[in-house]
Amino acid sequence: MRLNTINTERFSEHLRGRGIDLEQQKVLVSNFENTDEAKDFTVPPNCDGFGRLHHFQRAQVAPWPENPLPIDPAARALHLGRVNELRVQVFQNAICSWRCWYCFVDFDLLSANPRSSQFKTSDELIDLYLAEPNRPPVIDLSGGQPDLVPEWGLWFARSLVRRGLDKAVYLWTDDNLSNDYLWQVLTLDEIQELARMSNYGRVGCFKGFDPISFAFNTKADPQLFTQQFKLMRRLVDAAFDVYGYVTLTTPTEADIAAKISQFIDRLQEEVHPVFPLRTVPLRIKVFTPTGSRVGPDQLNALQFQETAVAVWNAELRRRFTSAQIGKNITEHSLGTK
Repeated sequence: MRLNTINTERFSEHLRGRGIDLEQQKVLVSNFENTDEAKDFTVPPNCDGFGRLHHFQRAQVAPWPENPLPIDPAARALHLGRVNELRVQVFQNAICSWRCWYCFVDFDLLSANPRSSQFKTSDELIDLYLAEPNRPPVIDLSGGQPDLVPEWGLWFARSLVRRGLDKAVYLWTDDNLSNDYLWQVLTLDEIQELARMSNYGRVGCFKGFDPISFAFNTKADPQLFTQQFKLMRRLVDAAFDVYGYVTLTTPTEADIAAKISQFIDRLQEEVHPVFPLRTVPLRIKVFTPTGSRVGPDQLNALQFQETAVAVWNAELRRRFTSAQIGKNITEHSLGTK
């Protein structure tokens, strides 16, 4: 199977230039009106089209483990107790340097398309959020790839503090672990400022469990698979309250048990010994925008992920006790906070 590989470094630099206005502290944000992505929404877009409400569900189809993200980190911060569903206000930045075939976002909403996006400050988005009736107490800065413009999370956090909302609102950001712009464009003091926020958490998504599955999923150079572990370790070392997703779609079932085992080895050795317990396998399914991208290889991958998750579950049982596996995901300390 031959892939046209994305030049991630060059494409990231290009998209960052189109996705941020540093002088006015604005980020290019997607508008969901008349998009394929919106066809999958359970409720229409809100915030004048620039926002959407998402209901995060704890339960996944068996044998997939529960997905407690961002449910449990938000519930802990907001003192909600145990909840199985969480309503979240989502804003998406309009750029991403990878093209994952299973992404539920229109590719037009990842390419800085001016027909489906507009520059917004954090305060402008918060104004739209505050104008919404029955607004949820959680805001998710998603994408796209928010870490192409890591200033967005910092600006948003500062706006919440300035407006006295930082204790009432939990802020969550997504990251596909494709770049190190967080350390390139923010100072150490700014990174620490964001990491110290009590009502802030983030997740990084591992796009596959080996170089082959990674390249198949992202269309990026397979050598960048290793970079994901290094970036996640830097987030842990910076004392962020950080968690992981992993997608288990792969074009081949060959040696799948050994590959999953090696992936978990690397999580423990290169990120943190308990990080597998802070990492959630996400079951991939087909959405409206992904329908045209699914061919025979992708259909096979949807089946192979079921084999992969069974291996994942067995590996966790082999490495950890049932008591460890059963703990709340937020209780697996990284020793940094």
